[in-house]
Amino acid sequence: MEPDGTAAARSREGSGSEVASQTGRALLGIRECLLRGEFSRRERISEVGLSERLQMSRTPIRMALERLAHLGLLDIGPKGGFFVREFTVADVRDAIEIRAVLEGTAARLAAERLAGDAELERLRGLRDQIDSLAELSVASLDYYMNCNEAFHVGIVELSKSPMLKRMLEQANSLPFASPNAMLFSTSMFDTSHRTLAIAQEQHRALVEAIENGEGTRAEHLAREHARLGRIAFDRVLSDPALLGNVPGGPLIKLPSD
Repeated sequence: MEPDGTAAARSREGSGSEVASQTGRALLGIRECLLRGEFSRRERISEVGLSERLQMSRTPIRMALERLAHLGLLDIGPKGGFFVREFTVADVRDAIEIRAVLEGTAARLAAERLAGDAELERLRGLRDQIDSLAELSVASLDYYMNCNEAFHVGIVELSKSPMLKRMLEQANSLPFASPNAMLFSTSMFDTSHRTLAIAQEQHRALVEAIENGEGTRAEHLAREHARLGRIAFDRVLSDPALLGNVPGGPLIKLPSD
């Protein structure tokens, strides 16, 4: 026989795990709706409506909304309630700049804190995988994006800074600011092969700078590499129809809106 409180405690634990699981599903579901533009910018989000839409109780829905507000995709009104965040062009450029600063710091710390050559094996492997691509195409884009994301994560891991890792995760939670945000849209431009060549050269130079313990050089390279996203975003703005291919594009208010 279990002590009187044990069964109740296990029941509460199971209930808590279930709520956490439902909250995770709610967060992903609501986030996808936001990124696809299924809610208008500045629209008030109805917890009841979402509860019916996602077929789950309001508790995980509210927890997911609070998390999305923390990540910056929703605003909380002065009298409560959640509203879809509206981003300006300046907001997007600032978000990319912030990522550039943080990734630059990560690269510098990676160079300064490298403990041995073996720590660079994974980053070198990802560099070589990216180098194997001659061009971006529909067939190769997913492969490139996976390798590129892993390369950026690898530099952050080498920085050995949990604090910096958390800050970058926060910055990348704004989908249009992440390393892969503009890749799909810019792959449609005739100049995409030149952009890929520049990115590949920067990847190679970053590995070399970290390997040689050149912190200042690594920081500069990482910041310039991140700013490729700013250049890509400005190209997308030249053809606003492409904005729909940018993650979170429907949340961005263009000057012409």
